[in-house]
Amino acid sequence: MGKFVITKRSNGEFQFNLKADNGQVILSSEGYSAKSGATNGIESVKKHAPADSNYDKKTASNGKFHFNLKASNGQIIGSSQMYENESGRDNGIDSVKKNAPSATTDDQTV
Repeated sequence: MGKFVITKRSNGEFQFNLKADNGQVILSSEGYSAKSGATNGIESVKKHAPADSNYDKKTASNGKFHFNLKASNGQIIGSSQMYENESGRDNGIDSVKKNAPSATTDDQTV
């Protein structure tokens, strides 16, 4: 089972990463000024992760592949790492879909 890890950046912002069973980060959030923003973002990921229509598949200018997970209002709630090929990106999406809905939360800011 995956887990969300909440951390605090050096600039004071909160962020979360969704990690797969193997500890690899499969989705990262933006920075939030308050921890409540990060926890709301986690709930939004859990809600929106199962639907294929919420994933925006992208190709970067350097030819690598990545994706964004969007809420129903179109706002990006998480972004992936860069992948060497499309199948890696698609596996990353599958991993988010599998791990996010039941992931636990590890708050490392307390």
